[in-house]
Amino acid sequence: MANRPNILLILNDDMGFSDIGCYGGEVQTPHLDRLAAGGVRFSQFYNTARCSPSRASLLTGLHPHQTGIGVLTYNMGPEGYAGNLNQRCVTIAEALKASGYRSYLSGKWHVAGNLTQPTESWPLQRGFDGFYGTIIGAGSFYDPNTLTRGNENIEHEAREPGFFYTDAISDNAVKFIRDHDREHKDKPFFQYVAYTAPHWPLHAHDEDIAKYKGRFDKGWDRLREERLQRLVQSGILDKHWPLSDRDPTQPAWVDARHKEWLLRCMEVYAAQIDRMDQGIGRILRTLEETGRLDDTLVIFLSDNGACAEDIPEDLTVDELVNKLMIAKEHTRTGEPVRFGNDPSLMPGPEDTYQSYGRAWANLSNSPFRLYKHWIHEGGISTPLIVHWPRGIAERNAVRHTPGYLPDIMATVLEATGTAYPKEWPGRQVEPLEGHSLLGAMRQESTTRPPMFWEHEGNAAVRLGKWKLVRKFPDPWELYDMEQDRTELNDLAAKEPQRVQEMKAQYDAWAKRCGVIPRERVEEMLREQNVGTAFWERDDFKAPYLP
Repeated sequence: MANRPNILLILNDDMGFSDIGCYGGEVQTPHLDRLAAGGVRFSQFYNTARCSPSRASLLTGLHPHQTGIGVLTYNMGPEGYAGNLNQRCVTIAEALKASGYRSYLSGKWHVAGNLTQPTESWPLQRGFDGFYGTIIGAGSFYDPNTLTRGNENIEHEAREPGFFYTDAISDNAVKFIRDHDREHKDKPFFQYVAYTAPHWPLHAHDEDIAKYKGRFDKGWDRLREERLQRLVQSGILDKHWPLSDRDPTQPAWVDARHKEWLLRCMEVYAAQIDRMDQGIGRILRTLEETGRLDDTLVIFLSDNGACAEDIPEDLTVDELVNKLMIAKEHTRTGEPVRFGNDPSLMPGPEDTYQSYGRAWANLSNSPFRLYKHWIHEGGISTPLIVHWPRGIAERNAVRHTPGYLPDIMATVLEATGTAYPKEWPGRQVEPLEGHSLLGAMRQESTTRPPMFWEHEGNAAVRLGKWKLVRKFPDPWELYDMEQDRTELNDLAAKEPQRVQEMKAQYDAWAKRCGVIPRERVEEMLREQNVGTAFWERDDFKAPYLP
């Protein structure tokens, strides 16, 4: 067991860089804080800016386009954009089978295009021995669509008294660990826990919401300043990096209207994270009770930056319920669900369906700018907490070594002594793109290979301290991450040669990994008579899908 640790990989959904307590936030997360105090926090770890691509990259050690999830789980035509986890990749669960592991998933899958029928892209078909969760990317926490156990739809179980999806994810993770300890005690396990919290809709228990009454009354401007101060004090961020400006589309807090409703939105959002942390506490207690905590490599992170999206006003109930399958028209007791951000309607109950908005997302991503969907720091920066008492000696450490999602699989494989397969089974798979962070978890590292991103034309390459980044369709920007992590001083005009050299590296990577320019994807959609409504929304609404 000591030589082959258990793996507990916890991913949450749409949470900002600085929301949780150990990353400067106001949300009470004692169990995550405990993991941080007993382990390592990374200050420069990155996701892939969007739900499905991040999950595909996390699970396979590849870039999203190589797995078939170039944008989301919608078939957009080109091979890297088919919307299904393809057969040219292997998941962590598949690879660990060779080392005698059993694998379990509790929570959100969101890397399969078919939401109702088991396919080769569903969890049990991709190496997991047990699955409880949802295939879709978002939905009600009281009555989620596509709730599944194994390959069987079990949405009827959400009608049991007291059902709440965050609790169900935690409780089923606990059950998987207990069942494994009873039935397969001699084997190590991989437990993937994929929460949907705090993705909209804003659903939470009254007692959890009440804990945050008054906590955000200072408003987003003051709280952003306080978060930055705590991040600096904790050693996560450099004191010389200034706070980015408030989002220019948003008012100063003193000028904001509907303050009671705005505060309630943030209180519910905080309660969603709080409830998740409570569940993580139950999972950790189970590991302690089964004598496995010291031998378990625990990894916690978020799938993208905070979400600035409102529930789109131009989507009909039919689109939300029947086409996208991210909502249900009625509550479990038959009351109509009221969709949209109506300031006269306080979020939290089952009959509401709201989001917390851009200004609070700007707080969640403090001190960075932009959000989920974009590749600037606010869109891709995530907390990364690593805890492994038998494998990492240092406690309460901060690492500034950069890393990103493809590195997770490489790290897990090294920690478990598992080789990455060249084929599976009888078919060629893409070579592993990630680089293990196990050494950096134990000691600060100063070097790593280049990192690359692309999502809907938004793109970046990071080489050492330099980051070249583009918000589509704007020009490339260049930042010195050692001097300017908050991306306020664009050096592209002063460093044209560096821009060209880094862009050439990006172009070579994009060609190798099957990235298709956004303009060409739009042409393909038109050629196939699919339509381009997906692309034609303005920046505020473009990333409306989960």
